[in-house]
Amino acid sequence: MEEEPRASQWRDVISRDAGAANQPFVIVAEDTGRGVVGFAAAGPERRGDPHFHSELGAIYILKKYQRQGIGRRLVREVAQRLLQRGFNTMLVWVLAENPCRHFYEALGGRLLRSQPITIGGKTLEEWAYGWDDIRHLAGHTGTRL
Repeated sequence: MEEEPRASQWRDVISRDAGAANQPFVIVAEDTGRGVVGFAAAGPERRGDPHFHSELGAIYILKKYQRQGIGRRLVREVAQRLLQRGFNTMLVWVLAENPCRHFYEALGGRLLRSQPITIGGKTLEEWAYGWDDIRHLAGHTGTRL
């Protein structure tokens, strides 16, 4: 992926977020004195799924900061904001080869389906995980993240 087109895309997403339900948003995790260590991006589901109306579009945490609960806290905040915007279902697409996909399973994500995706001229498989009710992800039903 080329840096400048992606940077431009992220600047656009961040500048448009005014809390509107139809706009994507970004949540950033910072380490005091070290800066950004991770982020999550979410918003309306982008492909017209009839049941899952919101989507976790991306979540990245620097390797050094993984397995410290940052991802769970980011997902909790994503779910809280999605609920505030009127969403109660969510899905995420992840490459089948990505070992981090187990993170979604640990959060209760249900494997929904797979599809091919072409990245850099190579065809890969990606899987969709879904949550029928994101209240537990947001900490609203006694489930602790």
